[in-house]
Amino acid sequence: MTKLRLAIVGAGPAGIYAADILLKAERKFDVSIDLFEQLPAPYGLVRYGVAPDHPRIKGIITALREVLDRGDIRIFGNVRFGEDITLDDLKHHYNAVIFATGAIHDTALDIPGIDAVGSYGAADFVSWFDGHPDVPREWPLDAASVGVIGNGNVALDVARMLAKHAEDLLPTEIPDNVHAGLAASQVTDVHVFGRRGPANVKFTPLELRELGELRDVDMVVYDEDFDYDEASQAAIASNKQVMVIDRVLQSWRKRDSVNNAGGTASRRLHLHFYAKPVEVKTDADGRVSGFVYERTRPDGEGGVVGTGELREVPIQSLYRAVGYFGSPLPGVPFDKKHGVIPNREGQVLSKDSNQRVNGVYATGWIKRGPVGLIGHTKSDAMETVRHLINDQGTWWQPADPSEEAIPALLAERGVKWTDLDGWHRLDEHEIALGAPHERARIKVVPRDEMVTISRGE
Repeated sequence: MTKLRLAIVGAGPAGIYAADILLKAERKFDVSIDLFEQLPAPYGLVRYGVAPDHPRIKGIITALREVLDRGDIRIFGNVRFGEDITLDDLKHHYNAVIFATGAIHDTALDIPGIDAVGSYGAADFVSWFDGHPDVPREWPLDAASVGVIGNGNVALDVARMLAKHAEDLLPTEIPDNVHAGLAASQVTDVHVFGRRGPANVKFTPLELRELGELRDVDMVVYDEDFDYDEASQAAIASNKQVMVIDRVLQSWRKRDSVNNAGGTASRRLHLHFYAKPVEVKTDADGRVSGFVYERTRPDGEGGVVGTGELREVPIQSLYRAVGYFGSPLPGVPFDKKHGVIPNREGQVLSKDSNQRVNGVYATGWIKRGPVGLIGHTKSDAMETVRHLINDQGTWWQPADPSEEAIPALLAERGVKWTDLDGWHRLDEHEIALGAPHERARIKVVPRDEMVTISRGE
């Protein structure tokens, strides 16, 4: 019987789901899967892209863990594709590879002043508060008034983490350095700017509702944003999710804190709709000093148009949460415009000729762009895996497909890789660190410490 030796690069939900779906699929050959992950721990953005106070979303980890713990997938953590192992290496030892590397950087926002001191990409801030090992341990939180551009869940995560009091995060798995940084934060006001109206936001009702439950934080919305046109009224009447979002926002309008009148909390979270980014103002030192936006209005068809009216809000730092963007991989075709690997239903295509690249596949955000939730990731993987199975005639023919070859290769190159047992060791260590403090876990942040614990050294 033929055997498929498959490499998957990326051990987040996309990579793990692809492995699981292939192992359960109907096929006429055996399968052996090696999962390569550049971080010492698996789970990708579920571990490093979801705010620590979202344990419900982190419940996804339980399902992912069950897949890995079956023992029919090998995992090689702390292995960087393009450095520790290359595409030529994979061709030498496997029949095919699926890239599931996601999208971890911020989409650019092309407005004057966006590169000022104190202007950040939301992805970097998320990586910091999630204890990603490859970002600085410190984060400057010296601004009293902060702006967040975006109307999706990441924008709300960033706004919530900035507005929330640090001690209210202690029951979560927040790293110690992050708690210390947030505890010293000078923030009093967080302003969230979105260019569309309340009936066209991208965040989910659950995320929005959580904002209003923050202790000692007043929600501030503005009456002028709720003069709905017919298209907005129709969206509220026909879409349950939009209706719930409207109901939450309308309840905040009735609070004393609305329009800055009578609020008593020490912090305020302002939601500005119909606000199109125009410019980031800077002071004499090149630091963020204000945010200029153009007031928009509904166009009658669910979109917005500019009104020409410019407004400025004084702020001292700014976060753009306008989307994630994929990164190129050495030797793999890449679409710079869209931040994805060019592909047709997961079959990777040559950038110039649009011809299939045999043996190379993609799934998840690096395949389709950073849109959709976990459910999309599963259907995405199914599509890619179906082609992989049907493409048996064009698989690579590896010179050395033996399972012993990869550990030997990594050892020869001095790569300190981590395996599944190592992840269990790190997982148990983090949970044990949190237990005396009644915390879910305390994340280990430094990469070398993660590796040392994982390898039992």
